[in-house]
Amino acid sequence: MSGALKEVRNRIKSVQSTQQITKAMKMVSAAKLRRAQDAITQMRPYAVKLQEMLSNIVGSVEGNISMDLATERPIENVLIIVITSDRGLCGGYNSNLIKLTKQTILNKYATQQANGNVQILPIGKKGYEHFTKNGFKVINNYWDLFAKLSFENVQAAAKYAMDAFANKTFDAVEVVYSEFKNAASQVYIAEHFLPVKKVENTSDNKQKSDFIFEPSQEILIAELMPKILNTQLYKAILDANASEHGARMTAMDKASDNANELLKSLKISYNRARQAAITTELTEIVSGAAALQG
Repeated sequence: MSGALKEVRNRIKSVQSTQQITKAMKMVSAAKLRRAQDAITQMRPYAVKLQEMLSNIVGSVEGNISMDLATERPIENVLIIVITSDRGLCGGYNSNLIKLTKQTILNKYATQQANGNVQILPIGKKGYEHFTKNGFKVINNYWDLFAKLSFENVQAAAKYAMDAFANKTFDAVEVVYSEFKNAASQVYIAEHFLPVKKVENTSDNKQKSDFIFEPSQEILIAELMPKILNTQLYKAILDANASEHGARMTAMDKASDNANELLKSLKISYNRARQAAITTELTEIVSGAAALQG
């Protein structure tokens, strides 16, 4: 019986130690989440308005103006930018993103994948490790962006995608990431990145897309389009960063609650075993005394 008590005591100590770690990780994630949430909250309206403006400008272009990044062509080669995290312990966050990436390939680019024409550009260590191990074609230049997250570093990844599209290395670029809603909720999105989609001029949006260009349309489009696309990718990465910390905070909170429930169960088991051991000892003492008296 003493061996069983010792085993239960060891399990209680182990769960208590784990609970201390999960509580500490929850506090760290909560602190990081606040900063990440502020960053994406301030960035999102700006990025959304820029994306709307870009689509309207591209849709309102008239004449033979070169727009390499808005040129639609038959899709033979595809690039998918997958934004995961560098670390785990954040529930189903990374697995959901990986699953969505594979579903996107299966539903939209199955033929290209069968021909070996789908490549993955992972941002985040978890996505990089998974797709590398599972035989996907992986571009490994930008997977560590979260270690040195800045607009300049994200711009380099966006520039790679835009240059590859303009050079016809890829005919379509998608971005898979998690859009931050709140600490307990994220929306997993596969978003079209290139070519830039045009907004058709209908009676509803004709007024909105009536722009006066100064200097010329061609110069403005050549300057604005890459800058806005850089911003779109940066917004997606800020969304993913906040989503990761929110998912980890929620996962660690649930883990701490589960540890509490397990501790209650183990303490009940320990008390029962201890009571049984005491009862057995008392029985043996009483039996021994009775035998001596006899």
